[in-house]
Amino acid sequence: MTDKRNGITYAEAGVDIDAGNALVERIKPAAKRTVRPGVMAGLGGFGGLFDLKAAGYSDPVLVAATDGVGTKLRIAIDTGHVDGVGVDLVAMCVNDLICQGAEPLFFLDYFATGKLELDQATRIIEGIAKGCEGSGCALIGGETAEMPGMYPAGDFDLAGFAVGAMERGHELPAGVAEGDVLLGLASDGVHSNGYSLVRRIVEMSGLGWDDACPWAEGSLGAALLTPTRLYVRPVLEAIAKGGVHALAHITGGGLTENLPRVLPEGTAAEIDLGAWDLPGVFRWLAETGGMAEGELLKTFNAGIGMVVAVDPAQADAVEAVLQGAGETVCRIGHVTAGEGTVRYAGRLL
Repeated sequence: MTDKRNGITYAEAGVDIDAGNALVERIKPAAKRTVRPGVMAGLGGFGGLFDLKAAGYSDPVLVAATDGVGTKLRIAIDTGHVDGVGVDLVAMCVNDLICQGAEPLFFLDYFATGKLELDQATRIIEGIAKGCEGSGCALIGGETAEMPGMYPAGDFDLAGFAVGAMERGHELPAGVAEGDVLLGLASDGVHSNGYSLVRRIVEMSGLGWDDACPWAEGSLGAALLTPTRLYVRPVLEAIAKGGVHALAHITGGGLTENLPRVLPEGTAAEIDLGAWDLPGVFRWLAETGGMAEGELLKTFNAGIGMVVAVDPAQADAVEAVLQGAGETVCRIGHVTAGEGTVRYAGRLL
């Protein structure tokens, strides 16, 4: 009996399987550039394989992290400048991993949209691959979800998942004590936190994304889309040098909320706000929004994207390693006795 039905197809429902397959083919060269020791298979399988022994580990402890890019995506979508948000996605995950003392090994992404636009998706995932290359991390898999009715036209969302490893007994934080020197590593702007407030302040200013940036060359939107800095390679060099007791990735909550996460009981952090210059983007946000200094310090990174707590006897050597690896380093304070708080001296604004 012949089936004469000629009903609806998946494509007519809004999901284009062929486009998804085409995307996988497009991004294979980008993923291939991220291959490192330990990778066992390319894209296309039901799971990504990784050999820890081939990566050089004998008694490893695995560390996992997941994150997104937040409402910074709104600016990327509205401006069409989506190339950098993939770097943001990777950075938000791998910068967390290194705070545990782990080397990032592999990364998987989740990209969701209402209708898959091949060029847009390719640019985004090329950015993810760029972030992986910059942190020595292999892009071994991911998921592209085309979900009609879930997102307005042109919108998308991103999530990332990173796995790293360290040899057992090398976990951080470890050995943080009074007198430890706090080294601040400069950020590349706002990074990927606080963008709900950034967008509100831009709205208050009356400026559009294509208007001239008030504190730098180029457009306002492009300046605010500067990708999150990848600290992986310099920090791993510093850890290998010895003397690093803790690392704090300064994300949502700023210095005020993130430094206490690595302080042991009975200690506190004392920060000299005069030790570095507040970048123009934060000065503009504070002035335009009428922000109090305390609000700035618990919302944004304020120019310090990573803090390294170091044995004072090795602070010079660690600082030299970080500077040699291309980081801008300031001695922003030290660990004192206290109850897990951050105390500020001086002023930023």
